Amino acid sequence: MGEIGNYNEGAKKVDTHLFLFGGGPPMTEQLAGLFVDILKNTRGTITVLYIEREGSEAYLPNYTRLLKEYAPRLNIYHLPIDNQYTTDQLNKVKRSTGILIGGGSTSAYHKYIVTSELAAIIQERFKAGVPVAGFSAGALIAPRHCVISPKDNIQEITLYKKGLGLLQRGVISAHYLKWQEQKQLKNVLHETKEIYGYGIADQSGIYFKNQQLTTIEGYVHIENPSTSGHPKSG
Repeated sequence: MGEIGNYNEGAKKVDTHLFLFGGGPPMTEQLAGLFVDILKNTRGTITVLYIEREGSEAYLPNYTRLLKEYAPRLNIYHLPIDNQYTTDQLNKVKRSTGILIGGGSTSAYHKYIVTSELAAIIQERFKAGVPVAGFSAGALIAPRHCVISPKDNIQEITLYKKGLGLLQRGVISAHYLKWQEQKQLKNVLHETKEIYGYGIADQSGIYFKNQQLTTIEGYVHIENPSTSGHPKSG
């Protein structure tokens, strides 16, 4: 997968919009308002990608609850991630005017989204200006580097995988305070050679417009090489 850009020579510039949250839904209030503002001049459906499991039907409204408060007439399409998708399912994602990627097992989201047909569709919609939001696991698969914490996989080691590339520069640490990811984020930043590491706490989020960090809501720690040094792995 190539880098995601927001320009096309000879074409009108399209803004890109990426919202990343450190925990599960709902969105934070300010960022939910910004997300809806981007949708104001569009007609279509918000797609929610999630892991189907016991209790998920009752949990799903949390993803869009605040969005619906701002825009009650929003159409919502829920798509459980899986080994394969029908043509109809893929076409519905292609027509989405907003995409939300849920939380849960990051390894599962990586397998069923990043290495599936959905990846190219999400990238295309993102480049077309469709806002994309990721919660926890959904946030972790968004950058070029998808880094999975030892607390988030059965091997209990840090896993480095290719992400969707929606965030071109930077790595994400979810549940930053809950999982005490301070040392982990320093190590990840050193290993990936990225410029910034974003440690996002639960009930917190960040918004990137055209790859630039524009808004922070809640607790977010920003790590960079000048402050992190070169810690030993472990």
